[in-house]
Amino acid sequence: MYRMLGTSYIDRFVVLIDDDTPSAIAETAISELIKSRYGTDDFNIMNTDSIKETVQSTTTAITLLISSIAIISLIVGGIGVMNIMLVSVTERTSEIGVRMAVGARQSDILGQFLIEAVLVCILGGVLGILLVFGVGSLVNKFGGDSVGVIYSPLSIVVVFVCSTPIGIVFGFLPARNASRLNPVDALAHH
Repeated sequence: MYRMLGTSYIDRFVVLIDDDTPSAIAETAISELIKSRYGTDDFNIMNTDSIKETVQSTTTAITLLISSIAIISLIVGGIGVMNIMLVSVTERTSEIGVRMAVGARQSDILGQFLIEAVLVCILGGVLGILLVFGVGSLVNKFGGDSVGVIYSPLSIVVVFVCSTPIGIVFGFLPARNASRLNPVDALAHH
């Protein structure tokens, strides 16, 4: 040992165990073997299970953080859709009055504005996906070998599945306001 490394001690060594062997049992056996051979416990054993647990807990924390950001973003986006739809109802009050005067029911007006809100949300989802693909392709192109973006088909499906309820929930208030307008007052609005 001294001729090869210039030291009289072993700095470290790696032990690989079978997949079916519990690492805690292997760690105990190795520790007892070293103590019995060398009569000292002046050594450290690093088990990869602790590293794995740290990685898993960090991954869980990051997932929760990203999920929280996504939920907040959905709420903010929904509020934005609601504001857009409220402005749309205000600007189209005369049109709503004309539609009601020629026979449109409250449910027709409600349905029209709910569909518009859902379409705005779906369009926002499509634009978001296109933006992610664009930024992802730039990252893949200029990020080198160590950085890459992987696309999940499930995430794309979730975007479209979330768009409809967001549009319905946040578009309901403006749609209800539009459907409850008095036709006479709506026609007089300019």
